[in-house]
Amino acid sequence: MISMLAAAGLALSTIVVPPAADPPPTGQITIDVVTVNGSGCRIGTAAVAVSPDNKAFTVTYSEYLAQVGPQALPTDFRKNCQLNLRVNVPSGFTYGIAQADYRGFAHLEKGAKGTQRASYYFQGLSDNDQRTKTWNGALSDTWQVTHKTDVASIVYHPCGAKRNFNINTELRVDKGTSDPKKTSFMAMDSTDGSFETIYHFAWKKCPKP
Repeated sequence: MISMLAAAGLALSTIVVPPAADPPPTGQITIDVVTVNGSGCRIGTAAVAVSPDNKAFTVTYSEYLAQVGPQALPTDFRKNCQLNLRVNVPSGFTYGIAQADYRGFAHLEKGAKGTQRASYYFQGLSDNDQRTKTWNGALSDTWQVTHKTDVASIVYHPCGAKRNFNINTELRVDKGTSDPKKTSFMAMDSTDGSFETIYHFAWKKCPKP
C-alpha cells in the first residue's frame, strides 16, 4: 500500500502544468490591415477592431456569402478571404491566439452541404493548423465554430521580430442532391455587426535583453 502511494505521489510530482498567459498590457494596441485578398472580402468590406480590454480583436465582413442556386454565378459556391494584419503591441509584450470564434448564418436545402475552413499563422511560419466544419441540410439557422488552442500549444509572435499575422478563411456550399431550383447559402457577413469573428489574445512578457 505504501509503495502504491509513493508511486502515485511520484506520478503527480512529474505532471507538468503549462504556464498561464500573462495579463494583457494596458498600453494601446492597434491593428493595421496590410493586405486584403479574396472573393469574400473585397477592399472596404472587412473591418478590424481591438476590444477595449485588449483581450481580443474582431473582424467584421459585409459581403462574405457563398451560395448555389438559380440566381448564383458558377463561382459563387466558394468564397474566401486572406487578411494580412500588422498587430502593434506595447513594448515588452508578445501575443498569440488562444481562441477564435466564427459566426454566421446558413440556409441549406435538404441534400445540400456547407463547409467553413479557417487557419491563422504568423508570417514566415507554416500554415499547418487548418480546421474544417461541415453542416448538412436541411438547415436554416445561425452557425458558430470555436477553435480553441491549449495553453501549451499557443504559438506566440517572436519577441523582437516583425512578422505580420495572416488569417485565411473559406466558405463553401455544395448543392449535392438538393433541388437545383432552390438557393442554399452560407454567410459570414453582417451589415449590423452582429456576426463578428473574434480572435482572443494570449499575452506574454518578452524577456528583457
